[in-house]
Amino acid sequence: MGPAISRSIMMFFACLLLAAGAASAQPALPSQSRGVLILDAGWRFTRGDPPNAQAPDLDDKDWTKTTLPHSFDAAEEGDGNYYRGPAWYRREVMVAAPRPGRRLFLQFDGAATIADIWLNGKRVGRHEGGHAAFRFDITDALVPGRNLLAVRVDNGATRRVAPLGGDFTIFGGLYRPVSLIETDDLHFDMMDFGGPGIYARADRIEAGSAAISLTARISNASNTRRRVRVSSRVLDAEGREVAVLSGSVNVPAKGTEPLVLRGTIAAPRLWDGVRDPYLYRVVARIGPAGDEVTVPLGIRTFRIDPADGFILNGKPYPLRGANLQLNARPGIGTAVSRAQVAEDLAILREMGSTGVRFAHFQHPQAAYDEADRLGLGVWTEVGVVAEIEDTPEFRANAAQQLRELIAQTYNHPSVMVWGLGNEVYADDPRVARVLTELQQVAKQADPSRPTAYAHCCQADDHPKAMVSDVIGFNRYFGWYKDQNGQTLGGWASGFHAAHGTRAFAISEYGAGASIVHQADPPGPVEPASGWHPEQYQTDYHERNWLEIADKPYIFASFVWVAFDFASAGRHEGDRRGINDKGLVTYDRRTRKDAYYWYQANWSAEPMVHITSRRLDLRRQPEAEVKAYTNGDSATLLLNGVEVGTLAPRDRIAKWKVKLREGANRIEVRANGRSDSVEWRYEPAPAMIASDR
Repeated sequence: MGPAISRSIMMFFACLLLAAGAASAQPALPSQSRGVLILDAGWRFTRGDPPNAQAPDLDDKDWTKTTLPHSFDAAEEGDGNYYRGPAWYRREVMVAAPRPGRRLFLQFDGAATIADIWLNGKRVGRHEGGHAAFRFDITDALVPGRNLLAVRVDNGATRRVAPLGGDFTIFGGLYRPVSLIETDDLHFDMMDFGGPGIYARADRIEAGSAAISLTARISNASNTRRRVRVSSRVLDAEGREVAVLSGSVNVPAKGTEPLVLRGTIAAPRLWDGVRDPYLYRVVARIGPAGDEVTVPLGIRTFRIDPADGFILNGKPYPLRGANLQLNARPGIGTAVSRAQVAEDLAILREMGSTGVRFAHFQHPQAAYDEADRLGLGVWTEVGVVAEIEDTPEFRANAAQQLRELIAQTYNHPSVMVWGLGNEVYADDPRVARVLTELQQVAKQADPSRPTAYAHCCQADDHPKAMVSDVIGFNRYFGWYKDQNGQTLGGWASGFHAAHGTRAFAISEYGAGASIVHQADPPGPVEPASGWHPEQYQTDYHERNWLEIADKPYIFASFVWVAFDFASAGRHEGDRRGINDKGLVTYDRRTRKDAYYWYQANWSAEPMVHITSRRLDLRRQPEAEVKAYTNGDSATLLLNGVEVGTLAPRDRIAKWKVKLREGANRIEVRANGRSDSVEWRYEPAPAMIASDR
């Protein structure tokens, strides 16, 4: 727990804890005025839509006891007919009467995909969209003592809420934390699309200083116009104060007013991606001891050039990495912990990634925090995927999701690109109209960052691909068979030659792989089949990366996908319901050979990895040993005997060997590292002739 909070909040928390059981109270921010209680335990859950489920006197003793976060269909992730529909969550909340001048807000970090909220049988509100945080002011709905909170969550198909389609399972539930937040009547805008109500940035960076601006949205819930003074301290990574910004504003009763503060940081240290991901903090406070909010600040400049690619702080910085489709795990779906989110980003950074695409919707705040800390440049986007509806309801929902994404992640220096959508298949002007509206929303909310659209299935210069500031292309040459014989590198060269003034990225490329399917060489593979040998994915990525590695005008390239993920409609590879294009398995336990191919090319950490290690039963004595390394030389030992040393070519070292019958130990040494596998050679059983 952080610094001491006021006695009234302590009393407030104490009353809550009487009902919360295992729920824990902890202030989210170092504040004398704001308190946060995580409502994780004490919930009861049922799938379906029982009548009067919102009623305080409903007997829910037969409902399932559960703790948040919770995905209600995670056990069915491999089933193409997994449950999509309504479910209910209920719990009691005990509160004391809040003292005058205080407000209470209910915050949901994520509820998939439509949430209806009731308190004491009265409807509080609805939120449509499964991936952003949202809040309700429940001050006037609470009563002293026992309160019954009921939440109906529905992940059923709807034509009004994005995404309408997509190659992924739509998990349902209260899959991110729920919390109760207490603030003063005067507070940083809690209703600003789920964001902190603070927008901090470096406006101008010179050799000896950085000009800082902060826009604070101040809300006044009282009945009196108030004169408000706001101070903002900028702290370096060691907690030292390096700048103070302050100003005053008049805020009308029941109104919200923005205030812009400006200041300067002397001798700033830049947030420089993986080279030096240095972070400042901005601590903003209302009055001497009022509401307080802390947001990250990274001081950096970047631009995307059609010829030179991505430029960070004046130096080339190609964004290389993978798509993170969703933070989900077997058996729990999207109800992952902060530690599991951090593990995902750490695995990508260990591969040598400099960037990551958060596809195809807003990811948890922990993902952006980790990207900031690790120095990964982020492309993040909203769930306009596969299909659109050109209706006022859908357009309003897509715009709302984009405003939420920007408000909630604006302060993260890792965020570089706002994604407007992905692979909308329709080939008509409606798509461009919807994307144009989103382009306008993004530019109004944040003109400092470029927008992108991930284009797939029509001509490269289709009108819908030209709406955003830069273009991403999802291109699978060498995997799907409808690519007209093109190669990734040849296509990229052709697009650049024809459209040299348009900056573009490869937002997706990849191939499937099962770690239980092994064949060397892999032979022909049909993507929709049940045969996805790991070696085919390995060969695919070797070929495609070498074709694009030397093209600086490709400002970003993202492998599809970082981790195998749940996609209920698929039935290919070694099991149902999984898209197996990941560089790492769904459970995060196994890094496929292609992962190490990119590590050899992208990481500066010494490494060596022997491929085809899972093809451990050999039927022929002749074999090829192939290893990836970023070292200048590699040495092979077979059964303890040195075979030879060679200089890897394109980070690949290969040797021809002859195995002895039985177990064989293969070891490769390079760059001060060693990797070893055991292959067993057993001749195939002889066929016995029959005279029948």
